[in-house]
Amino acid sequence: MRTKLAHVCIESNDLQATEAFYRVLGLERRFEFRNLQGELVGFYLAFADQTFIEVIRTNKPGPEGIIRHFAIEVDDIDEVYSRLKKHDITVTEKERAKDHLWMITCHDPNGIFIELQQYTAQSMQLVGGVCEVDYQP
Repeated sequence: MRTKLAHVCIESNDLQATEAFYRVLGLERRFEFRNLQGELVGFYLAFADQTFIEVIRTNKPGPEGIIRHFAIEVDDIDEVYSRLKKHDITVTEKERAKDHLWMITCHDPNGIFIELQQYTAQSMQLVGGVCEVDYQP
């Protein structure tokens, strides 16, 4: 059995700013949700591989749970860094992570922490192994 992530749903009180942010990362609106009054209340943003971010308008975020962060794989971390900077989005400097990938991070307009990752030939996501980290739950 093969599985993959279908979508992540995030809440937003500013659909326009949220869509503009993810467009910088190359996502495009696939389809939208409209209520019975015809108002735009959300949409699906598409990655290239039929994986999506669902964005739903809300006035008050719900208590369903906490997403610490999510990561987006990119094929050119330097180009993505430049695009984010060009759009005045605060982004960290590129670093080589302990799992041997290149990474930058930023926040979307809703405050969601995003890792942008470029795998290397040594990335543990590709080759496996044990990644030693300084972390205590």
